[in-house]
Amino acid sequence: MNLIKNIFKYGIASAFAAIVCCVAPMILFQLSVIGGIYAISFADFFYKSDGSLGLFGWIIRIIGLLIVFYGIYRFNIKENCSLNSDNQKRINKILFSFLLIIFSLTLFLSLEKLSSIYFDEYIVPAQKKEYQEKLTE
Repeated sequence: MNLIKNIFKYGIASAFAAIVCCVAPMILFQLSVIGGIYAISFADFFYKSDGSLGLFGWIIRIIGLLIVFYGIYRFNIKENCSLNSDNQKRINKILFSFLLIIFSLTLFLSLEKLSSIYFDEYIVPAQKKEYQEKLTE
């Protein structure tokens, strides 16, 4: 049970840290805290004009990766204190590392796809509408 709890804890933290560039403006837009123009400009902070990752996009992904490594490190410390045999400890460490990486990556890619669909469906049209309203003022 502790294994699964730690996978969820560190997996969710790392995935959200790595995708904050897309999820944060999406959530703030859904809550009507920011408009479409600001949501797009928030995302532009992390991406280059050609759509590839910018410096800050790489930084937050590295932070997400560091959270995964920290989770593996913390689990290894706890596992060393257990009463399991050395073989069981090694299997648990490998299993935890594998599952944490797979869970984090799956969650990250799912959130990335979801945010891209949401941006295309809602935020980009809102941004265009706001931009047209500003032009007519």
